[in-house]
Amino acid sequence: MLFTDRPLRLGTRGSPLALAQARMTAQAMMAAHGWSGDAIEIVTVQTGGDRIQDRALADIGGKALWTKELDRALVSGAIDFAVHSMKDVETIRPAEFRIAAMLPRADVRDRLIGADSFEALPDRPLVGTSSPRRAAQVKRLRPDATITLFRGNVATRLAKLAAGEVHATLLAAAGLDRLEQQGVGAALPVEMMLPAPSQGAVGIETLGDNRAVMEALAAINDGDTFDCVMSERAVLEALGGTCHSPIAALGLMRRDEVHLRAEIISPDGTETVREECWLPRADRAAAQAVGRALLDRASPALRALFEG
Repeated sequence: MLFTDRPLRLGTRGSPLALAQARMTAQAMMAAHGWSGDAIEIVTVQTGGDRIQDRALADIGGKALWTKELDRALVSGAIDFAVHSMKDVETIRPAEFRIAAMLPRADVRDRLIGADSFEALPDRPLVGTSSPRRAAQVKRLRPDATITLFRGNVATRLAKLAAGEVHATLLAAAGLDRLEQQGVGAALPVEMMLPAPSQGAVGIETLGDNRAVMEALAAINDGDTFDCVMSERAVLEALGGTCHSPIAALGLMRRDEVHLRAEIISPDGTETVREECWLPRADRAAAQAVGRALLDRASPALRALFEG
């Protein structure tokens, strides 16, 4: 153990999915180091994103609402490391923090819930999502669809669907699987709906100068996941994307290279710009070039979503 007088404190949001991911992280650490069950204490931290559920994330502060309270807990010493869904982590992080490890990535696909396919939805379907990326992809597939804001944890969204508030919604397969809801919804091929950058990845963050924790976390880092996700985040960085921006990206490791696909989509789904290439696994500059290429090929209206 790193601290003989107390357990390591792992900070997490309090949603059922976040707690499941925290338990996965704790179990991985204990298995890697041969620690006992009391070596890690899970500390729940409520975030602004959890408290505010009636507005789009982009309108209330963006992805920082998922991280800033955990950041404060790290800086104050209330926790030693924090677990995040990587797609909820803002692209540019404060310099004092380090994403020290990622667990092996889970299923990257989205699942459509409420119908077996987009074709099976009724005319002019009402689809609930808070994701600009999913909204744009739905409009591309079903131009007659109306998109309505759908926030809350997995159980809340499934309850809204069951109550008939919408015809369908979309959720990440990885989150459903981690909540032991493998049979919920129809998995959509990535060729139909390319996922959000970092989807399916769990990251663990600590202070960059906390060498002992950094070294302990290195033992559970999945290098293929880390390099693929960092390539996707490099695309985001080059785009200057925000929570308003419909962006999809997926890196897959093949023969020690990253096969990177990325796209940007107009909110109405009528314009999609795609790039695809092979990159050396740690070449963030090449991944950023993919993001710049997307903007270079976009119409002025689509490019405007990423300016300012």
